Amino acid sequence: MAGSGLLWTECGALRDPALASLGLVSEIEIVRIGPDEWEEFRDVRLASLRDAPGAFGATYDDWVDAAEDRWRRRLVDVPLTVVARSSTRPVGVVSGADAGDRVELISMWVAPEQRGTGLAGRLIEEVVAWAASGDKPTFLMVRDDNEAAIRSYTRAGFTDLGVPDGWPTDAPRERRMRHDG
Repeated sequence: MAGSGLLWTECGALRDPALASLGLVSEIEIVRIGPDEWEEFRDVRLASLRDAPGAFGATYDDWVDAAEDRWRRRLVDVPLTVVARSSTRPVGVVSGADAGDRVELISMWVAPEQRGTGLAGRLIEEVVAWAASGDKPTFLMVRDDNEAAIRSYTRAGFTDLGVPDGWPTDAPRERRMRHDG
């Protein structure tokens, strides 16, 4: 995190030394969650869908009234979900879906007040490391007009493969990106 002024602690928390020196603690804990944390996942997923409705394949309306078993099933069906927690609420999320010979990074989101802090990079690293532990590359799709996300993925070591051939002309363009771990 050179130059950001933020430090990662050994437990995966993000500490801002400037705030700590004033007696204010700004820590972000990065934790892997499962079906028993479905309520926390629900909260952060709905926040992401409200904040960035065009960034995901699902919509807020698709999930807002979902029953507990649907939330739990999502956390079982997608084997890696990582949440970034502040002292008051979840402020980021990312998932990794096992696609056989590769891992798909999906559902990436960072709360607006945490953008630019390096948190996105830390979440991305969690999925890439998980994929690499299984000797798999990480792939993702990102909206062509989401320049900030493309920059974050590029900084994290992803290669932009461009818009896939045959992309539908009536759909928002998405770029394919790859990280070889």
